[in-house]
Amino acid sequence: MFNISSRIVTRLCNSTYHISTRYYAAPPKRFYRKTGVVSSNGKYEITLDQRKLKTPKGLPFFVESEPLALAIATEWDAQKEVVDRSTMHLTALSSTVIDNPNNVQKSDIVNYLANYISTDAILFHSNEEKALKDLQKVEWDPVIEWFNKRYDVNIESTHGLEVPTFAPGTAMNISRYLSSYNEAALHGFMFAVDTIKSLILTCACVDRHITPAKAVLLARLEEEYQLGYWERVEWAHDVQQLDSQSRLAAGLLFVYFNSSDVFVKQKIAN
Repeated sequence: MFNISSRIVTRLCNSTYHISTRYYAAPPKRFYRKTGVVSSNGKYEITLDQRKLKTPKGLPFFVESEPLALAIATEWDAQKEVVDRSTMHLTALSSTVIDNPNNVQKSDIVNYLANYISTDAILFHSNEEKALKDLQKVEWDPVIEWFNKRYDVNIESTHGLEVPTFAPGTAMNISRYLSSYNEAALHGFMFAVDTIKSLILTCACVDRHITPAKAVLLARLEEEYQLGYWERVEWAHDVQQLDSQSRLAAGLLFVYFNSSDVFVKQKIAN
């Protein structure tokens, strides 16, 4: 696998302007009536009444995909009494791409994601509970097999905390695929992977092999299994599940809206 320093990993893990910790200050009240999108020279900006949106660094906020701009405007329009930025994943991802607060380069993200495979959540099967292990085999192994065929690799699951081993060229094949995406799309990849702790499940979603809802359930498989034996606090676990689905879906949309085929379709339509 590629070597990637702990400094870069820390930068990558904290590189998104996204609220992942609890804020104790009350969110600001909604200060605008209408949202809109304006375009100029292939760039799309978001307007709040007559004012154009800015990034946290005060830079002009713009994207190069009209569908993404419309989705971001919808995020702002969905805010009601207050502006809760913790629910505005596409806005946060776009601001991160523009401001790049930690000076992350495309190669950093590719290496981070390629290395993530060694800690991928669905590669670690239980070696203590046979029922759980059987469930993981039924639910996880087909996705792993799909990933191997799709990306021409040979990845196998492991047991307990045993670190998986990979054939030479595995990381290179994965990084070659990831490098085909632009830097903005890779930010969406990273956001999605960090949400469900699985590059394999994220790739399966990007290729539409499974749905985001299915991916979240697979990522939570052990937790859901344990809930079958212990009391379930329905509202708490449901909120966590829906939050993960929301974050994963946002990451996937960000990948799609920043991919070349979207721009090609726009040009053909024009």
